[in-house]
Amino acid sequence: MQAPSVGGVMLPRGNGEAIRLSRGASLTDFAEKINANPASLVAVMMNLGEMVTATQSVSDETLELLAGEMNYTVQIVSPEEEDRELLESFDIEFGEDEGGEEDLVVRPPVVTVMGHVDHGKTRLLDAIRKTNVIAGEAGGITQHIGAYQVATEVNEEERKITFIDTPGHEAFTAMRARGARSTDIAILVVAANDGVMPQTVEALNHAKAADVPIVVAVNKIDVEGADPTKVRGQLTEYGLVAEEYGGETMFVDISAKQGLNIDSLLEAVILTADASLDLRANPHQDAQGISIESRLDKGRGAVSTVLVQRGTLRVGDTMVVGDAYGRVRAMLDDNGSNVAEAGPSTPVQVLGLTNVPGAGDNFLVVDEDRTARQIAEKRAARERNAAFAKRTRRVSLEDLDKVLKAGEVQQLNLIIKGDASGSVEALESSLLQLDVGEEVDIRVLHRGVGAVTESDIDLAMGSDAIVIGFNVRAAGRAAQMAEREGVDVRYYSVIYQAIEEIEAALKGMLKPEYEEVELGTAEIREVFKSSKLGNIAGVLIRSGEVKRNTKARLVRDGKVIAESLNIEGLRRFKDDVTEIREGFEGGINLGNFNDIKVDDVIATYEMREKPRV
Repeated sequence: MQAPSVGGVMLPRGNGEAIRLSRGASLTDFAEKINANPASLVAVMMNLGEMVTATQSVSDETLELLAGEMNYTVQIVSPEEEDRELLESFDIEFGEDEGGEEDLVVRPPVVTVMGHVDHGKTRLLDAIRKTNVIAGEAGGITQHIGAYQVATEVNEEERKITFIDTPGHEAFTAMRARGARSTDIAILVVAANDGVMPQTVEALNHAKAADVPIVVAVNKIDVEGADPTKVRGQLTEYGLVAEEYGGETMFVDISAKQGLNIDSLLEAVILTADASLDLRANPHQDAQGISIESRLDKGRGAVSTVLVQRGTLRVGDTMVVGDAYGRVRAMLDDNGSNVAEAGPSTPVQVLGLTNVPGAGDNFLVVDEDRTARQIAEKRAARERNAAFAKRTRRVSLEDLDKVLKAGEVQQLNLIIKGDASGSVEALESSLLQLDVGEEVDIRVLHRGVGAVTESDIDLAMGSDAIVIGFNVRAAGRAAQMAEREGVDVRYYSVIYQAIEEIEAALKGMLKPEYEEVELGTAEIREVFKSSKLGNIAGVLIRSGEVKRNTKARLVRDGKVIAESLNIEGLRRFKDDVTEIREGFEGGINLGNFNDIKVDDVIATYEMREKPRV
């Protein structure tokens, strides 16, 4: 069966069969799947009102539009599936332990601490690892993801627990969700004096979505107004029933500040892991795992904190982390000491990568540097195509002129630089979720880890972008260049300040919206004729007040007779006045409009700008 020809070329027409395409695919990729000429698909898109080149990365919606026109369906391959297929092409299986049951050994549980922003998550971790992290955090909020391993004694046996320290502010929803996915157990911290708060529920939902067991740490039992029993009752409503009430969830009353019952909490984590999970991994295979956090260090280059999930990572291994690769030059544990190898559930900082990977990227060890480079380059190209497709604004021929007109669609361009990939990603995610209406669009042109550079200022100059530096400053001559060229560079150390300021800027770009506000009504009691001014209405002000030079409409028998009139003259007896209030009489002149009668009502109003909420 053939579709109608385009430019004399007959196009194949499908029977509803599915075409599998990756994110950011081009028309050329589509054409290869159906044995068509890419130029003919460009012509089809033009007929559909879309201007797209053959090699341009296009959005999922555009691919679906084209497929529907040609009677195909499109299946967009998920990023996880894409990555699995990529690794399979190199004969690599990710996410599975090699060997049999005899090769598996018990590994420590990986724990994420979650909860409301000020219920004591950081102080709890501080108490656990006996170091004062909170002192260095701006605004008292954890800004980075870290990973730490501690030891505790359970039944006279030393057991290790790995903690992933995720940021606590609600802006880090995406990072907390990722933290839950990479962990075995979630500790939900709830303050005994505050009880369950909205962010507590949010954290609880993340843990449930990740299908991980939960241990509840009821914190601040030493403060006034503490009521641990109330917390247990509140959480029962969300499906967390304490063991003492016949449920399966372990509750531990603690004071992170005083260091009370911290050992009991660690024991509860181990007992929950033993009862609910089969935590084993093969330490003898090539290492695989996940990147927890990455940053650019001035002296050491790209530094990535990785969590080994299976296998053993060794110094000298060739590894791929997301779209970064390299040979492990050195490994540091959570105390900053050099280590030669790291087994399952062990977090380490890795040095030697070519660039900074993203938080949450998976890593794997491969045999050859060439293989690592090929995997990293293909991942980078895939992400680049997906990003290009996301940036593409769908513009049809009908509304092209409207889009190009100044003020019809406004866009705030941003360049985000930060000290760590997780923070940059969370900031970008939060900003893109800002909703201030359809008139204004927010677009992140570039994001990266490291100082603000001259190339960032160049990009900002060419695109009228604002540069955001999160815990970083401008390097070298970039600051002078920005000042000279008038580029707006804003520095932040607490993420919600950045979000609030950008939201305010977005609202400022919106066209003002106006609403009509009624001022007053006047009933005409008598009509006076003036050779100089025309008809003058003798009125009684029924409600509000009538002001000179305001808009008015004339209502007769409940129907609007005239709109957009103007109160040009206003008199009380023989005096000109600016306003007449309710209950008083006066005279109104409506300018050139003279069709007024007794019992008509003059309703006055003004247009006021609506505040943006």
